Amino acid sequence: MFRGSTLSRALGATCMGLIVATTVTSSATRKFYDDDPITREPESQDASGVQARDIDLFFDLSWNLLGRPGDTTPNVRARNINTIDEVPDSNWFTNRIFARPLSSEEAARGPLSGSGPAPGGWTIVAPKRAGDAPGFTMRDSKGELWFVSFDARGHPEAATSAILVANKIFWTIGYWQVENYLAAVRPETLEIGESATVMHLSGVRRKMARSDVDAVLSRAHRSPDGSYRAVAGRGLPGRPLEGFFYYGTRTDDPNDIVPHEHRRELRALKVFGTWTNLVDMKAGNTLDTLITENGRSVVRHYLQDVGSTFGSGANGPHDFFEGWEYLYDGGVTLKRLATFGFLLPPWQRVDYEDHESIGRFEADAFDPVRWKPRAPTAAFLHARPDDSFWAARRVMAFSDEMIRALVATGQYSDPSSARHLADVLSKRRDAIGRVYLTALNPIADPSLDVSGTLTFRNVAVEANFAQAPQAYRTNWFAFDNVTLESRPLGEVSGASSRLQGPAALPSTPGAFIKIEMSAVGGPNASWQKPVHAYFKRLDAGWRVVGFERLPDEQVEGSKFKVQSK
Repeated sequence: MFRGSTLSRALGATCMGLIVATTVTSSATRKFYDDDPITREPESQDASGVQARDIDLFFDLSWNLLGRPGDTTPNVRARNINTIDEVPDSNWFTNRIFARPLSSEEAARGPLSGSGPAPGGWTIVAPKRAGDAPGFTMRDSKGELWFVSFDARGHPEAATSAILVANKIFWTIGYWQVENYLAAVRPETLEIGESATVMHLSGVRRKMARSDVDAVLSRAHRSPDGSYRAVAGRGLPGRPLEGFFYYGTRTDDPNDIVPHEHRRELRALKVFGTWTNLVDMKAGNTLDTLITENGRSVVRHYLQDVGSTFGSGANGPHDFFEGWEYLYDGGVTLKRLATFGFLLPPWQRVDYEDHESIGRFEADAFDPVRWKPRAPTAAFLHARPDDSFWAARRVMAFSDEMIRALVATGQYSDPSSARHLADVLSKRRDAIGRVYLTALNPIADPSLDVSGTLTFRNVAVEANFAQAPQAYRTNWFAFDNVTLESRPLGEVSGASSRLQGPAALPSTPGAFIKIEMSAVGGPNASWQKPVHAYFKRLDAGWRVVGFERLPDEQVEGSKFKVQSK
C-alpha cells in the first residue's frame, strides 16, 4: 500500500530512489507521514531503457486459463492504494467519476481532444496490428496516423458503436484510452503507401497490393452509399512498447514496482468488466507507450481495446456462453460429463431482446457474482471484497442521464437500440451496487469537525439497497503514530450517522486518533466488522489521513461472501 513518504522510505533505496536512508530510525515505523494521503503515484526513475516486446497471445490465453500466473498468495491487500484506501492518479489510472464532479457532457467527450481525421483521402501504411476487426493503419490527408476499424460484414454499427461507447465509459472511470472518432471511409479514397507491406503465409513480407485491401474490405460491412462506417483511433503519443500483462511487473521499467495482480485498478476490472460485459481482457488489448513527462521518460499504460463489450465483438454477436463461462472451465466440463450433457447451463435459458447493433446483452438474468470473461486474469482472481466495493462505488456514480449521454456517442441509427443499451447498463449498474455495496461494512467518507462531531455515510442505505441498521457503534482511541499503539478514549453509539465524540479528544496539533465504526443489526454480518478511520489534529481541526475498509485482522482466516441470485 502506498503511504506517502512510507513508499519513499520503504522502497526508495532499492526500487524508487526517492530517498536514500543510511540509518534506520524510529521514523521507519510511522504509519502516517505529512504528505498522506498521497494523490499521485511517484515515478521518480527515468525509464528510457524500456524496450518493446512481443506478446504471444496464445501463451497468454493458455497461461491465464490453465495456470495461475503471478503471486498465488491469497487475500493480499492492493499494494498501490494510499492511506485512505484510494488509488492515486498515475500513468495507469486517473481518478475521474466519483472522485470529482463530472458532467454528462464531459463524460461524453471523454478522451477526445480534437475534431477527428482530416477530410480527404487516406493512405494505408500497414495492416491492422491488433484485434480481429477488419481494418488498417492509415494516415489522413494531413499525414496524421490513425488505426481504423470497420464493422464486420452483416453486422452494421455493432463493433463501431460498442467501441465508441465503451471508450467513453472506461475513460470516465479513469483508464487511459485512445481517442476514437466515427468516420466514413470510401474505397476510392484509399491509397497504398510505398512502405505498406503484408506478411505472406510463407512467412515472407511483401508489398501490400490492392487485392489485400479488397480482402479486408470484403470482411467489412458496406453501407448502401458504398462507404464503410469505421472508428478511427488517433495514434498514441510516445514510442509503442506493446502491452502489459495482468501479473508481475515490467522488469525493464524501474517505476513498475507493484505486481500488476496487486494493482487495484486492474483488479477492479472484474467489476467494470462485469458491468459492461467486457469479455476479452488480455494483454493483447493493452498498450504501453514511452512518453516524456516532467522532463523524464516514463511508461503510460493504456486499455487500448475495450470494444468487445455489451453484446458484440469485432466479428458479430458474442457467443451465448460469453459472460457466463470461461473458454475452458474444468469444473463445468466435469459436471456436464457426469450428467451426460443433460445439465443445462444458465446461458441456454436466457432470453435476449433482438437488437442487431447491440448483440446479446441483458440484465434480467445477469448475476454479477457469476459473470466470467473468456479467460480470467491474475488481477481478476486476486480481487478482494474491498477492491470490488471501491469499483462498485464508481459504477454507481454513473447516473441514468450520464449513461444515456454515453450511449448517444455510439450514434445508433435505431433509437430503440440506444434505449435498450442504456436500460441494460442502468439495470446492471444497480445489480452490481446491490451485491458489492452490501457485502462489506458500507460506512464511508468519515469526517470530524473541530468540535469532535463525527459524520459519515452508509452508501448501501443511501442507494436503497439495504435497510438502515438499528444503530452505529464507534470506538475511539488515541493513536501513537510511532509505536502504533492505541489507547481507548470511549465508545459512542447511536442511530444517526452523526455522533459526538468523547470529551477527552486530544487538542494538540499533530495528535492522532483512531475510530472503529460498525453497524448493529445490519442485513449482513460483515456490517458488524468495523472499518478503521484515522484523523490527525491540525490547528484548525481534524483531517482524515487513514481509512481501512478491510483491516488486515479481518482478512486472515476469513472468507467473505457476497449475495448472488
